[in-house]
Amino acid sequence: MKTPQHFGLYYFLMAVVQIIICNFFHLSPYITLTILPVMVMSIPLNVGTVPAMLLAFVTGLAVDMFGEGLLGINTLALVPVAILRKPLIRMVFGEEVIEREETISIRKYGPIKMSIAILVVHTLFLVIYTAADGAGTRPFWFNAARVAASLVPGYVLSLIVSGVLLPDKRK
Repeated sequence: MKTPQHFGLYYFLMAVVQIIICNFFHLSPYITLTILPVMVMSIPLNVGTVPAMLLAFVTGLAVDMFGEGLLGINTLALVPVAILRKPLIRMVFGEEVIEREETISIRKYGPIKMSIAILVVHTLFLVIYTAADGAGTRPFWFNAARVAASLVPGYVLSLIVSGVLLPDKRK
């Protein structure tokens, strides 16, 4: 399967959007608004796991340097998303998507499957991010409430981003 022609440009622009979100759109100190997990999930399937991990590392480090200020926290949470990208796609969308190296989209697989995939990668990212941010000093229920509060706006924003990064070729 051919990689979308402008994916690299869209990915870079979405990384810039994430840096802008980190710098200017703080809803609350307890809500983490991020599009990074869906960006990593959107990496074309012909890209292997190791290059996806390196891309996630560089993206997380750039967002940490120019947006968050706490170096390494996005990187720490984003690399496991890149590791579990293909197994998650295999589990949610099926084995044939991996074998054919197809692109996934909301129009092709439906909003329910796409929502499941987005919620899983977002939850994984937020659990690791919140645990690292609290560094064991906050109680479990506080961290769980923070993950839940961050999941809702991040999910809505990620649906929009997945429409940009994962266009349907049948349009």
